[in-house]
Amino acid sequence: MDNKLQINQNAEQTYLSIRHSIVSAQHKLSAAVNATMVTAYWEIGEQIYKACGENDRAEYGKRLLEYLSQQLTAEFGTGFTVRNLRAMRQFYCMFPIRHTLCAELSCSHYRLLMRIPDEKARAFYTEECAKSAWSVRQLERQIHTMYYQRILASQDKTLVAAEIQNTEPKPEYEKIVKDPYVMEFLQIQPDTHVYEGQLEQALIDHLQHFLLELGRGFSFVARQKKFTLDGQNFFIDLVFYNYILKCFILIDLKMGKLTHQDLEQMQMYVNYYTRELMNEGDTPPIGIVPCADKGDSVVKYTLPEDNRQIFASKYFTYLPTEEELKRELCLDEFHKLEE
Repeated sequence: MDNKLQINQNAEQTYLSIRHSIVSAQHKLSAAVNATMVTAYWEIGEQIYKACGENDRAEYGKRLLEYLSQQLTAEFGTGFTVRNLRAMRQFYCMFPIRHTLCAELSCSHYRLLMRIPDEKARAFYTEECAKSAWSVRQLERQIHTMYYQRILASQDKTLVAAEIQNTEPKPEYEKIVKDPYVMEFLQIQPDTHVYEGQLEQALIDHLQHFLLELGRGFSFVARQKKFTLDGQNFFIDLVFYNYILKCFILIDLKMGKLTHQDLEQMQMYVNYYTRELMNEGDTPPIGIVPCADKGDSVVKYTLPEDNRQIFASKYFTYLPTEEELKRELCLDEFHKLEE
């Protein structure tokens, strides 16, 4: 009995050690990709600025951006629209000194920082965000609650600085919900048309692989979970429970481009689980809508600003190239810069 206990303890210690190595490697890879893309967008912005000067909206600047967009899109694919290129130029203009870029900050962080018109405030938030390792949501809250102005006026700067951990702790779901999901284990060739039911069946057939791709703490609950409202039947494609978040995870697969109706449907599913099926001690359920393509504006304007329950994630049924993965991780954020 003691020997069995010792084996179990050793196995658990070995698992935790291996897990630490994997998580550490994932963090380093993500940080490296992010730093590379931030630098690349800064360099693109610098070159555009030097080519078209102060006014990129003058006739020459417009023609140049249109030409660059056409050429880059033809060679590298989507993501190099005129608006995105203009946003990269704006990025360079707001952070003209290269060594001031912080490797710790993501494109999403810079997207928020670029909306701060005051140069001193922007520099303050950049430095504090990197030093304190704020999440994107934490940075957003600090900006909206005028943290810079309050810290300057406060007699107790330590108290003001510490309040973020109480009012906006780093949400665990940001570590759980992925975007994109890579499901190459389904062995579906690129550009092969499949129906939602076929994709769902393939995920069930490869459930162990799918659980690994979902991440930590997931356990399978149900497929095609049925509930009835006003005599009408509804079916949720897949239901999981996450023991880390202590909540149900509802997944509704979409083969085509995401629509606002897809998000509204998931909102109804989440509302139903919240009001009818949550157990004592559970946190509110989360809905994930994996889709083949999504527009960030549709997500932004369909869901409330304080949304923490509904998420749309793009999926690949094949292993994306390094370039595709980089674009998915970062380029979409620059697409939002001029919204």
